[in-house]
Amino acid sequence: MSDRHAGKETAGAASPDGSAQTQQDTHPCEQARAALWMREAMRQTPSWLVSMVFHMIVLLVLALWMMPEGVADNIGRLVMGSIHDPPYDVLPLFDPPDVIPINLSPDPVAIDEAPPETRKPSVEEPPPAMQIDEKPIEFGVATSPDSPLTTVVGGRGSDPLGRRQTSFRKKADAGATPESERAVAMALKWLAYHQMPDGGWNFNHGLCPARGGACQNPGSAQNARNAATGLVLLPFLGAGQTHSSGKYRSAVKRGLYYLATHQDRQTGALSEPEGNMYSHGIAAIALCEAYAMTHDKGLYPPAQGALNFICYAQDPVGGGWRYQPRTPGDTSVVGWQLMALKSGHMAYLRVPPATIAKASQYLDTVATNGGANYGYNQAGSGEATTAIGLLCRMYLGWKKDNPGLKRGVEWLSSHGPAKNPANMYYNYYATQVMRHWEGDEWKKWNEDVRNWLVDTQVKEGPEAGSWYANSRWGSRGGRLYYTAMATMILEVYYRHLPIYRKHSTEHEFPL
Repeated sequence: MSDRHAGKETAGAASPDGSAQTQQDTHPCEQARAALWMREAMRQTPSWLVSMVFHMIVLLVLALWMMPEGVADNIGRLVMGSIHDPPYDVLPLFDPPDVIPINLSPDPVAIDEAPPETRKPSVEEPPPAMQIDEKPIEFGVATSPDSPLTTVVGGRGSDPLGRRQTSFRKKADAGATPESERAVAMALKWLAYHQMPDGGWNFNHGLCPARGGACQNPGSAQNARNAATGLVLLPFLGAGQTHSSGKYRSAVKRGLYYLATHQDRQTGALSEPEGNMYSHGIAAIALCEAYAMTHDKGLYPPAQGALNFICYAQDPVGGGWRYQPRTPGDTSVVGWQLMALKSGHMAYLRVPPATIAKASQYLDTVATNGGANYGYNQAGSGEATTAIGLLCRMYLGWKKDNPGLKRGVEWLSSHGPAKNPANMYYNYYATQVMRHWEGDEWKKWNEDVRNWLVDTQVKEGPEAGSWYANSRWGSRGGRLYYTAMATMILEVYYRHLPIYRKHSTEHEFPL
């Protein structure tokens, strides 16, 4: 075929976008005429019309800015979808099965003296939707948290939770005793016995078919499953048990599966109607600690997604957190979210400095006595809220010579552990404060709370290894809640290295 004929045949061929393509470009004369027409149209447009359009746009912007929140939300949804979508890049959680598959083998939890028939699920295992990848991520400077401590202790990639390993625990001389360690072992066994067939836990532990309701004092918050599951996973992780090592690895693996598959795929939320942001914060800590301990890249998306949701849910004005996202905060909910952010930061996950700075501002609004005491949602001096506030201040960078921190520790020391009536919530936070503080105050506190917990743990029968106290929150969390909290108190010696030690591996938040 000649070039002349080929040119004729291709003159009407379609371009890649489907439009007809002419043989030659538009003639220069046509381009010039179009430009002249445009200039003439602009010249003849009245100036008042241009001014009117401009001012209408300005007025519309001002109206949207000053409009009540509910109305603006509706307009936003019409124009651009939900304006409540998180202002961050949401990770694609679990979507391609080959990226984050979990393969939950139905092998029973390895528990000494457990009758095999009691460990078999009464319902079919969940389908293998995702596989936790046990190959560790190699950390680098680009992914590590920004902290002056990384140049002093361990360098980049040090293990802030390494004290949880059995080899270290046997050498540790931080206040544990053979009796307290035996109490931890009994408690973990009791908790493992009450794992539900779907891998999660329930505050109403009487629903666990493996135990047949043999244990008394079930909690009423039976729909706060994420909270119960996260809270029980924490003492397992605190004892160095992960989904890849330890005799409870199957129980931990199934629990992590439960959390990961009950997380909102789009927002990363683990909140639920009965547990609200409490559920989210507690479950987020468990995911972040599991990721920090194993470096399992299959846990990265759910852990980072959980942190992303915490950042989104923060009150944009006051800097706190409460039951629902972006509402004025209370100190109790703030404590769980900040601990999750701290765990995520130690795991080399992304934590925005602005979120931490706002949280510090919130604590200023509920502090009294120069930062020694803290209230619930206004300035005050409650027992539990003071312990939470002081622990948050330690995490947020207050030095040991801070006058408010000193007075706060003295205040806690003078009150001592709450044993009659038992307040495990206060004891949990206050024990962490005293452990980080160390010194004579810690020795006195530790001997008191440790011996009390060892003495009050049930020693025989189906409830052996558990605790229960009929206090304010006893009816909601029940025996499962008290056992998890008491176990973490007895693990305080190795859960985290004290903040104020010279060689602490815990990194400061980026402020």
